[in-house]
Amino acid sequence: MPSKKRCQFESETRCNQAALRLVGQCPHCRAEFCGTHRMPEHHNCQNLESCRQQAFEKNKAKLESERTVASKMAMA
Repeated sequence: MPSKKRCQFESETRCNQAALRLVGQCPHCRAEFCGTHRMPEHHNCQNLESCRQQAFEKNKAKLESERTVASKMAMA
């Protein structure tokens, strides 16, 4: 029987909890974590900053594409 996958979080000590099957894999670094460490902020994900930058750029482009420009009316 295969052994359970363990959380890949490492700090001063290694986490010994079982990795979650469906939601335990980080979409940014592809490592597998337990319920406590599954969020990128909780396992100090190495790819978190690039993910934030990509989201920022995507949001910036979307906002700029939706910008409306009001025409100035000349006062007589």
